[in-house]
Amino acid sequence: MKDVLRRRFVAIALLLWLSTSLLYGAEKPSAQGRWVSAWSTAIHAPLAFPGLPPAPVFEKQTIRMVVKPTIGGERLRVRFSNAFGSSALTIGAAHVALVQQGGRIAPESDRTLLFGGKASITIPPGAPVLSDAVDLKVPAFSEIAVSIYLPVSSSASSTHFWAQHETYVSGPGDSTAQAELPNPTTQTSWYWLADVEVWNSQAAAVVTLGDSITDGVGAKQGEYADWPDLLADRLRADKGGAPVSVVNAGIGGNRILHDGAGVSALARFDRDVLAQPGVAAIMILEGINDIGWPHMKPRLPNGETLKDPPFVHELVSAEDLIVGFKQMIDRAHQHGIRVFGATLTPYGGADYYSEDGEATRQAVNQWIRSSGAFDGVFDFDAAVRDAQRPAQFREGYHSGDHLHPSAIGYKAMADAVDLSLLRTSVKSQARKKQVF
Repeated sequence: MKDVLRRRFVAIALLLWLSTSLLYGAEKPSAQGRWVSAWSTAIHAPLAFPGLPPAPVFEKQTIRMVVKPTIGGERLRVRFSNAFGSSALTIGAAHVALVQQGGRIAPESDRTLLFGGKASITIPPGAPVLSDAVDLKVPAFSEIAVSIYLPVSSSASSTHFWAQHETYVSGPGDSTAQAELPNPTTQTSWYWLADVEVWNSQAAAVVTLGDSITDGVGAKQGEYADWPDLLADRLRADKGGAPVSVVNAGIGGNRILHDGAGVSALARFDRDVLAQPGVAAIMILEGINDIGWPHMKPRLPNGETLKDPPFVHELVSAEDLIVGFKQMIDRAHQHGIRVFGATLTPYGGADYYSEDGEATRQAVNQWIRSSGAFDGVFDFDAAVRDAQRPAQFREGYHSGDHLHPSAIGYKAMADAVDLSLLRTSVKSQARKKQVF
């Protein structure tokens, strides 16, 4: 009889503990707010392209990464990712703070990031981790620094190659709380940093999914002159509604249907779009690498062209790409997310241009404009193309390679977005009061 009573007592105690944990162990969404992605990047494995340096290895060093959230809040948390790691990653310490200038932080704003109340965390291979929430007033469009200390040797297996701001790396020691790292070196990538989320009662997020043209190649690092950041500037200046963050999920070289520079858009869609908190809409500008890569003519160090290019057998048709777009549209709609298509920009004169590829681009753009499959369309092609030579950028609108826009080209793309369509998506999400 005593054993029966003891088992019942243990069961009741366990149920009470679980209910208390569920009640107080997590931030509960409410009418006062929810978590919304204020800044994000698409994590990928190191790019294995000729001429690129190997992935760096860090040991007993501090890495300080600077990012610029496009909405503000008074509470935040940070997501780190070991998505492409083959071994566990140990973060010995992590801090977040407002940036004063460059890599120097405002000391009074420094906050320690904890993980389940502990200062360090070991992230399993393939997994993300969220920090505990911290109180820190972050104004929209202010730079913040996320600093991590790596106590054991760690190869940068989960990274984002093209950061919009340089990253600072210290010598030996935990310098996460220091206002300025001692004698830092700089890198052009982010490491293991995936997302910054703020607690906000009104805002929603728009994800821009794409390749290097979305990632901002051609724009000067640190000037935030890529089209997603310029779009965020337009939304800030527009006083017509609730705050909208624009989070950049572009990866240079990325494709819809094949891996190569990051996994394909179809493979990363759940992680880079659907898993983002507070997403109201997605804008897709992708496919030009699917068209162009099979026509790429890589050169050897001696200048000779490879006889058997690596992507020649990965030709895609307009129909193939349309199926890929439809998959992403359907998957987003399942989660109540609106999907906006952007027409593929010109590439006449680029290294991998071909007449066959241009015919495919035109067919895809015609489908994007006329199919009605998207919730709205933004005509980036029309915004930057040469009226007399529509296969090419207009003069001054590309950065020199006939593929990536210049600052003027990126501005023209951002200006081509109908803000009212994005605002409608945000209002729709607010009415649903969805929880992410």
